[in-house]
Amino acid sequence: MNTDLSRRSFMAGAVATTAVLSSSRAHAASPAAKIDETRVVSHLKHRYHGWPTLARRANGELLLVCSGGRETHVCPFGRVELMRSHDGGMTWSWPEVVIDGPIDDRDASVLETANGTLLVTTFTSLAYEADLNKAQEGGNWPADKLARWQAAHQRVSAEQRQAALGVWMKRSTDGGVTWSGRYDCLVDSPHGPIQLADGRLLYAGKDLWREPHRVGVCESIDDGKTWKWLAEIPTRDGDDHKQYHELHAVETTDGRIIAQIRNHNSKNAGETLQSESDDAGKTWSKPQAIGVWGLPSHLLRLMDERLLMSYGHRRGPLGNQARISEDHGRTWSEPIILSGDGASGDLGYPSTVQLDDGSLVTVWYELLKGTAHAQLRQAKWRLA
Repeated sequence: MNTDLSRRSFMAGAVATTAVLSSSRAHAASPAAKIDETRVVSHLKHRYHGWPTLARRANGELLLVCSGGRETHVCPFGRVELMRSHDGGMTWSWPEVVIDGPIDDRDASVLETANGTLLVTTFTSLAYEADLNKAQEGGNWPADKLARWQAAHQRVSAEQRQAALGVWMKRSTDGGVTWSGRYDCLVDSPHGPIQLADGRLLYAGKDLWREPHRVGVCESIDDGKTWKWLAEIPTRDGDDHKQYHELHAVETTDGRIIAQIRNHNSKNAGETLQSESDDAGKTWSKPQAIGVWGLPSHLLRLMDERLLMSYGHRRGPLGNQARISEDHGRTWSEPIILSGDGASGDLGYPSTVQLDDGSLVTVWYELLKGTAHAQLRQAKWRLA
């Protein structure tokens, strides 16, 4: 498996495990938590699944999207798949394909807006071309694999492949029975946009394919039909903003918006940084370390107004962790270990929802020991 510290450039693998945690923020003790169940929820065990997002609809239905249909971490076959659960994650429907463009469709997110509209996002990549070109030149692949990759690659012309690069959204107003065509949503992040209390949608992310690769937030005032740039997130002194990736945001009950950032600058490399806005997203603070090694994070406001961050942890214990904030994101607890039995760094991107009974469901992707294709893995758990 390839390793690439600038995943948003070509998304090729696990984070290096040499970063040193450095932060002046003190952490509260880990909240007591009980993991009730951990299991694989993928139906297509012969396919690689990556970078999922979990959402809960107003009617209680759970939606789970991922980049499915894949052969490996980087390949030309990625497509956005959607599964549904009507019983809090006990069972999941067969995956349906929402987006399958002519090149690799990667990270997937899903959101139900206050109007009941479903929004699904992805970004597209040609990173697989390097592997394909090498195989064509070296002749070291089995003939059937090379033929598959070439057939997928040649679905469209080189010019059309370049035109297909982008950050994309689809929307549905009938619960996902039908979907719009894909359209440009300006930025991308693995877990997508959020709904704000004032009715706007806010998308904290990165403009991947257009210079100068802005990092910040855009907004929609028409239920996700169109998006406009709202504000850049400042660059911390000494940092390169191009090393900021994979943002996610949450609105706190004290009127602020918090955005967390995957950082690959040498200072706090491999840690999560945090930026905050107290004017509805118009301006943002310089990112700061919060003392959390691991990334990228998904943010959720719980029913009791506390915040929960879920994130992948690609060094021992390999797996996924969560932390709680009792003060609207100003400080975070010590980690809760959701899973710590990973076989490699090819795992993570957890997202979490809360059910009516207060219990939590977290889903991530993971290349399990002895398997060739990463699967979607789920934990059902509760805070004591």
